[in-house]
Amino acid sequence: MASNQPGGAQIDLTQLPIPQLQELKTQLDRELEHLTTSFQSLRTAQTKFRDCLNSISLGVNTSALEKPLLVPLTSSLYVPGRLTDSEHVIVDVGTGFFVEKSTADATDFYERKVKDLGASLKDLESVINGKANNVRMVEEVIRVKVLSSQGQEGQEKKAG
Repeated sequence: MASNQPGGAQIDLTQLPIPQLQELKTQLDRELEHLTTSFQSLRTAQTKFRDCLNSISLGVNTSALEKPLLVPLTSSLYVPGRLTDSEHVIVDVGTGFFVEKSTADATDFYERKVKDLGASLKDLESVINGKANNVRMVEEVIRVKVLSSQGQEGQEKKAG
């Protein structure tokens, strides 16, 4: 059995002692946890961009002009406001920068973000699956080694 290492080299897991295998498993578990957290963060960002698309398509139109509405400043703080222009919106383009865009340009911007994040999520999912397979391989080698060492101890007790 071989495992891919970051440098591309392969090692024979069956040749490693149990403590090294356990250390390798711990490292892989940490990497897997980090990747899973990143995956969830990307999924959350993609959902927020989809929400922005829905807001533009449902909330920014001429029928909403001058009607009172609540404007989100944070996820839990809203202030009263009014829509004064149904053709332009302010878009958060990242790191605290906001740009005025037409609703068509804003929709295109958010659709590209959703698409790009979808591609990143797909790539990250394959990396996560690979890491999970590596963890399972290491666990199996550990299990086999522990069982064989227990079997050898039992043989020695019978012989002695």
